[in-house]
Amino acid sequence: MRERTAPKLDLSALNSGLPLGEAVFRVLRQALRDGVYRPGDRLREEEIGRELNVSRTPIREALGRLQSKRLIEPSGTKGLVVRTLDMTEVLELYAMREILEGAAARLAAQHASPSEFEALDDLLTAFEAHLDDAAEMARLNRLFHNGIIRAARNRYLETVLDELQDGIGLLGATTFSVAERPDTAVTEHRAMFDAIRERASDRAERLAAAHIREALRARLKLLNAAGSSR
Repeated sequence: MRERTAPKLDLSALNSGLPLGEAVFRVLRQALRDGVYRPGDRLREEEIGRELNVSRTPIREALGRLQSKRLIEPSGTKGLVVRTLDMTEVLELYAMREILEGAAARLAAQHASPSEFEALDDLLTAFEAHLDDAAEMARLNRLFHNGIIRAARNRYLETVLDELQDGIGLLGATTFSVAERPDTAVTEHRAMFDAIRERASDRAERLAAAHIREALRARLKLLNAAGSSR
């Protein structure tokens, strides 16, 4: 398994009072979402046990659930590894993001509170201050989009978008490592936020959908670069 630096495992679920198998599952799923484990990484029971200080039984239960969700898969003698999405899956994932995140922006424009506007503005300010740190931009980007989703006030939309986070975690390197993507993302985020704050729901939806399309363009550049380097 490749050596990890940052981000670190979020162990908060282990102290939440959940059954241990459920807690380990949540820790590992969050690790996939945070990029702690990336496509192709091997997941070893003994290493996870040492990191989480738990026995193999809840680890096996959690790995079984991750496998059933097609987040990890057997890979010959390597054992279980994090899945790599194929091109069709990538395109399908972004197609759903475009529809659903556009809807979230539309609803946020209708329902967001003044305190949520302030929180989103603070996240944008932090995002704009980290143009030289792709990993931090990715973290702040997740918080910004999650803030819009919460402001949408639709539990069904929130549930579906939360499930999509599992697929997003399998995409690998952040698109903020693509040249010029950080600057264009700042412009797109600010335009989305302005539309939401102005209660311009049609414009907010249109801009959010366009933002996801541009993210896909950057993703395809990453994938093409990775393919040509093999």
